[in-house]
Amino acid sequence: EAERFVFEQKREKLEQLQEQNVEKLTDKIVPIAKKFEWKPLEKKAPAVLESVRNPGKIEVIAIGISTGGPNALREVFKMIDPHLKQPIIVVQHMPAGFTKEFAASLDKICPLTVKEAEDGEQLKSGYVYIAPGNYHIYVQKSPFGNVLKLSQEAQRNGHRPSADVLFESIAQVYKNNALGVIMTGMGKDGAEGCAEIVKNGGWTIAQSEESCIVFGMPKAAIEKKAVKA
Repeated sequence: EAERFVFEQKREKLEQLQEQNVEKLTDKIVPIAKKFEWKPLEKKAPAVLESVRNPGKIEVIAIGISTGGPNALREVFKMIDPHLKQPIIVVQHMPAGFTKEFAASLDKICPLTVKEAEDGEQLKSGYVYIAPGNYHIYVQKSPFGNVLKLSQEAQRNGHRPSADVLFESIAQVYKNNALGVIMTGMGKDGAEGCAEIVKNGGWTIAQSEESCIVFGMPKAAIEKKAVKA
């Protein structure tokens, strides 16, 4: 019995020491843990894009569009002003072999002339140019007026044609006289190009979320502060 009493006394003493050590350790660890407490990073808003010049008179219109594009373009072009003077260039994400027929179908309902774009052709007033499938399209200056160029350089944003390639070219050539229109589509193609148009003083418009089949492309441009309307 005496041995058992001594054992119980030692056990109680050991437990008391352990509790005291835990309390001391906790007092040291908790302040450190609080100091390094994880907090989610604040999402910074994109910087406001600054233009190098004021917007000017619109001389060219470029449209970037993808998912839901064919029906949206039919609605736009059947109601378009027949007296519109600015040439329109369209990048519709569409496989090779379909764009020529698509351009022909739009030409039947549009008061302007709609055609599949050809390499080296001069931009004309009253024309709508559809980028051929599997080709980038861009505008290049020439002594006799601005011309369309086609290329099979690497895809941009997983696409060829890419809206970014077209938008960046009109920003460079037309500067503050360019209008970029970003419409329904998945992904972010066109957002960087819209930013370049804005930086050069041009105009940009995004389709509303309510009327988009997929709001991805307009949303990406809006989030970059690259849309004026």
